[in-house]
Amino acid sequence: MANPAYYTEEGLKKLQDELNHMKMVERPHISQQIADARDKGDLSENAEYHAAKEEQGLLEARIAKLEEVVANARIIDSSQLDTSKAYIHCTVTVRHAENGSERKFTLVAESEADIKTGKISVSSPIGKGLLGKAVGEVAEVVTPTGSTRFEVIGITR
Repeated sequence: MANPAYYTEEGLKKLQDELNHMKMVERPHISQQIADARDKGDLSENAEYHAAKEEQGLLEARIAKLEEVVANARIIDSSQLDTSKAYIHCTVTVRHAENGSERKFTLVAESEADIKTGKISVSSPIGKGLLGKAVGEVAEVVTPTGSTRFEVIGITR
């Protein structure tokens, strides 16, 4: 069994909707493409048929992967979160040690990450650096551009 991944109800619903779309819309569409290409004759030289079969294989792999993720997903009840330390689904306010600028990050599962809205993955360099930190602690974050230090100044649900 794979390690569980933690999601909000909204994040898990999004994954389930995506899986349902693949199974109910994309899978029948590709099957129809294969049938149409098969009707065109000799399969050994039919590029449309081979392309559709390859697309089908890729889709089935994506479906299998997403089914595994959904099967191992666990929902986090944000009202039960301990805000004494930074954990998944907490919003962490940090101060950049070098320039003093403040920023808020919400720690989320990888599939829910959206940097534009401040949601960062717990598996990202910043997310890993902030996990388990308490208010007043400094997180040393190693990114591709170098090392950065963030002081945790607040944690909320």
